[in-house]
Amino acid sequence: MRSVSGSSTSQLHHPGSAEFGHPGSAELQHPGATELRHPGAPPAAGIGACPFHNDQRDSRSGKQKTLVLTGASRGIGHATGKLFSEAGWRIVTCSRQPFNDERCPWATGVEDHVEIELGDYRALPRAIAALKERLGGAPLHALINNAAISPKGLEGERLTSLNTPVETWMGVFHVNLLAPILLAQGLFDELRAGSGSIVNVTSIVGSRVHPFAGTAYATSKAALACLTREMAHDYAPYGIRVNAIAPGEIKTDILSPETEARLAPTIPMRRIGTPDEVAKVMFFLCSDAASYVTGEEIHINGGQHV
Repeated sequence: MRSVSGSSTSQLHHPGSAEFGHPGSAELQHPGATELRHPGAPPAAGIGACPFHNDQRDSRSGKQKTLVLTGASRGIGHATGKLFSEAGWRIVTCSRQPFNDERCPWATGVEDHVEIELGDYRALPRAIAALKERLGGAPLHALINNAAISPKGLEGERLTSLNTPVETWMGVFHVNLLAPILLAQGLFDELRAGSGSIVNVTSIVGSRVHPFAGTAYATSKAALACLTREMAHDYAPYGIRVNAIAPGEIKTDILSPETEARLAPTIPMRRIGTPDEVAKVMFFLCSDAASYVTGEEIHINGGQHV
């Protein structure tokens, strides 16, 4: 390694070649020089550039990115759609409910909504065809598999491994596990064209028994974490990254104040998370700032998993 002299910069070299220089590559520059980048990579707006503002700028100049999002009507999904929309992304939604333009303020709204029952795997080819029609052959930059179901017993109780009916097992796995991989397979060409990012929403319950989440739901989330690793390996050669986020206790419409008061003291940060905090991590994973991140499951739970 060359020494620093005066105002000159030192040069970092890869071991194994002359002066540790990587064969055929430009030399990586010391911080303080104009730029740090991989040979052949497009020039960046700056190493500290904000992906959110970059996407806003690109959208205004006609280079809008596109997100396909399942389960967007409330909670984490709603916060995610809102954040990506504010960053200038086009939002294409997919759920079993009609589009709610009062709750979901993004621009294209009904025109970019596909109403489908994700639990019916026989109907998924129609949903994928409808999504592809809306994309019109354009690149897809992100697919977020957020939709999930967690059935309860007749009295609202947790369904365990002792009493979960086979129909419940099948329904949960169709929505929580099969739909994500079938959507990714069906939209592969569009994701490849956009060097896309897939984010699967798992859960803290995939790694520990939870007082409210049922056995089928927990097992499906553990399986989705495993599927994320497999997909990351398989999709990486095509320029598609696959990651997961595992939320813990998050404040939503269905979380009562009593439940929040019961759970908060069990969390090291002593509070419940917000949907916005989860959405921001997903935005990072779908941005250029995470361009070398794949196969990860990121826990968002205030330290609850430690």
